[in-house]
Amino acid sequence: MTTPDTTPAANAHTVGTAKNLLDPGFELTLRPMRYPDFYERYRDAIKNTWTVEEVDLHSDVADLAKLSPGEQHLIGRLVAFFATGDSIVANNLVLTLYKHINSPEARLYLSRQLFEEAVHVQFYLTLLDTYLPDPADRADAFAAVENIPSIREKAEFCFRWMDSVDKLDQLESQADRRKFLLNLICFAACIEGLFFYGAFAYVYWFRSRGLLHGLATGTNWVFRDETMHMSFAFDVVDTVRKEEPELFDDRLQEQVVAMLKEAVEAELQFARDLCGEGLPGMNTESMREYLECVADQRLTRLGFAPVYGSQNPFSFMELQGVQELTNFFERRVSAYQVAVEGTVSFDDDF
Repeated sequence: MTTPDTTPAANAHTVGTAKNLLDPGFELTLRPMRYPDFYERYRDAIKNTWTVEEVDLHSDVADLAKLSPGEQHLIGRLVAFFATGDSIVANNLVLTLYKHINSPEARLYLSRQLFEEAVHVQFYLTLLDTYLPDPADRADAFAAVENIPSIREKAEFCFRWMDSVDKLDQLESQADRRKFLLNLICFAACIEGLFFYGAFAYVYWFRSRGLLHGLATGTNWVFRDETMHMSFAFDVVDTVRKEEPELFDDRLQEQVVAMLKEAVEAELQFARDLCGEGLPGMNTESMREYLECVADQRLTRLGFAPVYGSQNPFSFMELQGVQELTNFFERRVSAYQVAVEGTVSFDDDF
């Protein structure tokens, strides 16, 4: 009878103290904390609890009947993207981020993020059930990744970066760690930070015209969650940069810039599908400027130079004055909600 090799080199789940955040192993010690800021992010996320049942979509049904055929097409495509977008993010979180970020404090936050992604999935499921009462239409929406080219292109972009680290059990080499960093940056800056921000712009365009307030209310809360998800991921990148600065060379910057450019083009293809020849106040060229502005902000946050120099063309994306968002942080939304303290600013996110 043979016995398993239990040497550290053979054990993908070695327990012990890691020197750096991406070192292989399975760090279990919460005291003393090596990364207390990650723990504080977990605590802040707990204060940010909301439930789908608080979102009232009833008024949206009447608004949907008022939309033009082009606007109805846009909404149909948008909810089709929502149908699976957060599920892709959640899968990468579990299969990649939780596996390789070797910090119990960070894993607490990732556990909370997974819960939030599940709430988002539930919100979008409820949205589809409300907006698309016909079961065949709902089935088509959930099959959009296979059947709608503009959505399939975005999904394939996501899957390529998931597949790039799929076979990595441990981040043993610099090459492995670069692959992981690119996966993390892709999901934070491109998927949560660009694809979803593009989707939010369409929602707030409707809200600026007094339409689909239920969708806007839920999106306010999803927006807050996604902002926190990005901030955590960028903090992880900052930590790795301090611990292993040699990973952040010109080659990595070139790869990140190329990645964001590809994401912008994929989202523009989606915009062409949604907007067609253009709608009042919303068209592909305006969306291009907006996406380029957001991409530059993501690059700047990562410590890289911006590449587009575009300005935000959408005045309705100035969210600081949104009353619904302010009200959310001033009230208890459920028995287990703890009010978030302090002020919220979104200036840097657009």
